[in-house]
Amino acid sequence: MAKKGKKLVEAYKTIDRNQTVELPAALKTIKERASGGKFDQTVEISMNLGVDPRHADQMVRGVVSLPHGTGKSVRVAVFARDAKAEEAKEAGADIVGAEDLMESIQGGMMDFDRVVATPDMMAVVGRLGKVLGPRGLMPNPKLGTVTPDVAGAVQAAKAGQVEFRVEKAGIVHGGIGKASFSEEQLVENATAFVDAVQKAKPTGAKGTYIKRVAVSSTHGPGIGVETSALGSAPTT
Repeated sequence: MAKKGKKLVEAYKTIDRNQTVELPAALKTIKERASGGKFDQTVEISMNLGVDPRHADQMVRGVVSLPHGTGKSVRVAVFARDAKAEEAKEAGADIVGAEDLMESIQGGMMDFDRVVATPDMMAVVGRLGKVLGPRGLMPNPKLGTVTPDVAGAVQAAKAGQVEFRVEKAGIVHGGIGKASFSEEQLVENATAFVDAVQKAKPTGAKGTYIKRVAVSSTHGPGIGVETSALGSAPTT
């Protein structure tokens, strides 16, 4: 396991790993610690859920449009032809194509963060399942990334729409902004993320759904968040 940097080790010493604080206070601390560096650190939220994603009825997946965006430039690749391809380009898509795009990706080109496709292109996109699937980039109708409205999907991705998917250990995480954001912006983005995860609670989830929540920055330690006052929906 790689050694933690000296600054991170020192930061951990000042934080009680077993203590939780309310979300605004946690984000205030994260923002203060992450500000003033050489680059604008990303602020992330991590949620431990009471689910086992190996079971289909306990999978947690969805999208959320953060009120203040992510502060990150998102590169979008679109599989579309003819008029739909033009719509995607006009909406700001970074890469647009069909079989040619598939071949580029098969050749190792992965210069994008989101993939959108029109329904008629899924036979082509399907051949990339082993490449896009493990990276969480496979277009999905439920996530709005397989749609005839490619322009809307591109604009949503560019505006700060975030996809989330539970990992094997039952953890969901995502970027909720930058250290340069105001405390209010970070709180509103975090609350929107939590609400979306709560609304995505699967039918097979039993007992406590949201077990633990923490926020952190790119180079900072995580701070535990009090779950009882999170979001607008119950955490159980």
